[in-house]
Amino acid sequence: MVEHEQSTIVGSLPNETTEPSRIPAALTWTVWLLWVLAIGALAAYQLTDGTPELAGLVAIDGLTVVMWVTVTFFSGIVHSYSRRYMAGDRDIERFYLCIFGFTLVVMTLVAANHVVLFVGAWLAMGLIMAELIGHVRNWTQAREAASLARNYFVTSSLILGASLALLFTLTGEATISAQIAAVDGASTTLVGVAAVGLVVAAIIQSALFPFHTWLLSSMTAPTPASALMHAGFVNAGAILLTRFAPVVSVELAVMSIIVIVGAISALFGQAMLLVQTDVKGELGSSTMAQMGFMIMQCGLGFFAAAIAHLILHGFYKAYLFLSAGATVEHESPSSHRRPEPELIGVTISLLTAIGGGALFMFLTGKADPLFLVGEAAAPSLDSAFILTIVVVLTTLTAARDIIHRSSIPTAVRYAAIPGIVLVAITGYGLAFNAVSTIVAGVPMAFAATELTIAHYIVVALFLGGYLVTELGWYRRSGRLYVWLLNRTQPGADTVLTTRTEYTK
Repeated sequence: MVEHEQSTIVGSLPNETTEPSRIPAALTWTVWLLWVLAIGALAAYQLTDGTPELAGLVAIDGLTVVMWVTVTFFSGIVHSYSRRYMAGDRDIERFYLCIFGFTLVVMTLVAANHVVLFVGAWLAMGLIMAELIGHVRNWTQAREAASLARNYFVTSSLILGASLALLFTLTGEATISAQIAAVDGASTTLVGVAAVGLVVAAIIQSALFPFHTWLLSSMTAPTPASALMHAGFVNAGAILLTRFAPVVSVELAVMSIIVIVGAISALFGQAMLLVQTDVKGELGSSTMAQMGFMIMQCGLGFFAAAIAHLILHGFYKAYLFLSAGATVEHESPSSHRRPEPELIGVTISLLTAIGGGALFMFLTGKADPLFLVGEAAAPSLDSAFILTIVVVLTTLTAARDIIHRSSIPTAVRYAAIPGIVLVAITGYGLAFNAVSTIVAGVPMAFAATELTIAHYIVVALFLGGYLVTELGWYRRSGRLYVWLLNRTQPGADTVLTTRTEYTK
């Protein structure tokens, strides 16, 4: 019998005598303490009048306290989850210092009143997120993804800084609150230029089209960091536009641009889902779609609605990312042909969608422009009508998906659809009202705009997108598939695997 030498092919077990780091536990408890303090700040803000300020550096208003509670809660979940997920990572201390630092920076951002502090926090937020994307430093793709993201974030910060510098030149004020108060007396054209800069900075950070490549390339980040990114970081665009709402709303053309960019990003993100083959890729595409809808709400003038959407999407996406590992299934390829529309299913879906739209208008107060008529006056339509149309189409899509994908008996499924969908809309309406009450003191939290050609284009785009999906037209075009596949690729140097790796 010939003896063969055996070589060790796995790493050695960790030294059991090594004392585990106390930093993860300490920072986790600290974040949860910050959450408790944030709840106290929210309660104190509701019970007192005015906006506390500190030497022109920070100002605590409704938006600040809402975001403090939201950010610290999501961060606490990520900190707690990471204690097990990141266990054994040799750089776990650096990871925890990054996510804790990110939390503090975002809390600073939403409270910042001085423009220098705001821009500094915006830049620091991006640099820390780039560090998290490239957390595994000996992984080439992670380093490339971090570099790509960093370039985007620095560019966004430079554009933001230039825009705020222009506002400083126009108003002579260095605080956000003072600039907003003085913007009415400045040149409308130059304020419009600054507003465009703010919009560009926002859509880069929120990974909207055509700046979505950094998000698709960020899959190298550890899953907890991805959860923090998709539940928090990308929402910064809505925070920026809400904070500077009086600036971006000076020109109706700028608001129309925001609506168009948001709508295209929402539809493109949904289309990207059709060609994604991995769980995190699908979640990234979904985030782009949701961020597009959120930014579109800002363009329609419903900044408070965008903040409510931000919070609800954060809960949803954080859950999906942290449970992503449990959703991976091993299935053999099969044909998932969508069944032909049935009259009963179409009827129930349509009635549910109309009822959902009516319920949405009632709960959020957006029915007024449509149904309240003054003396000898015709009903007037504003951007609330567009938002309601989008809600109706979204409800219709959700109802049809339940019909097509549910495994429960048909009769039970049809009976359950109205209840499920309408309960979801009710929850959204209540969340919207709660957030709206808290941020009511923020300038222009509600500023519905008049309808322009851009709004009708958006309605046409959403109707067209729904028909293409519902009728399955996208399945008949190989060109469309290839086009979408090419437009949804991450940076070439950040691709995690290639075909050649399987053929060596």
